[in-house]
Order: sequence, then structure tokens, then C-alpha cells
Amino acid sequence: MNNAPQFRSFAEFYPYYLEEHSNPTCRRLHFVGTSLVIALLAFTIGSGKWLLLLAIPFAGYGFAWIGHFFFEKNRPATFKHPLYSLIGDFAMYRDMLRGKVSF
Repeated sequence: MNNAPQFRSFAEFYPYYLEEHSNPTCRRLHFVGTSLVIALLAFTIGSGKWLLLLAIPFAGYGFAWIGHFFFEKNRPATFKHPLYSLIGDFAMYRDMLRGKVSF
């Protein structure tokens, strides 16, 4: 039995994603993880040390999952909606930088 809400578009998914990130500490941990992902990706491309790509999921998901399990107290949306969740993380990051989502 699949109790996960179904979404026809990212526009439908994003409000749900933000609800699942209502805890400020969880959002901050996501922000740190996404910042590390961006920095690692840039460094990897600049240095040509392609093995560093293996660290990207640990940097991104590690911080996010700590936020969910210990602060938000819910299961990460990525378990049921992996693609939308990945896009949602970068959208929330952008919106935090723009001041549309609080830190």
C-alpha cells in the first residue's frame, strides 16, 4: 500500500516539499548540504579529481537526513519522490537565498 501523495508536476510537489521542511534546523542543514554539493562539484570540475563525485551524495543527503530524522522527525521526501525531491532541494536553496524561505 502506497500512502505517498501523488503529484502531476513539480509545481504541485513543491508546496508539499516545503511543508516537509517546516523545521528551521532541518532547512539550515539542507542549505549546508546543498552548499557542499555545489562546492564539491565545482572543485571536482576544476581539479579534474573525478573520484570526488562519490562524496556528493554523502554531503547532500547526510546533512538532509540528519535534519529529517533528528529535527523534522519525518521521512525524507526523497524516499518516495526522488527526482522531485532533488529538484525541490535546489529550489528551496534558491528560495532561501532570495529570502522567500526563511533560514
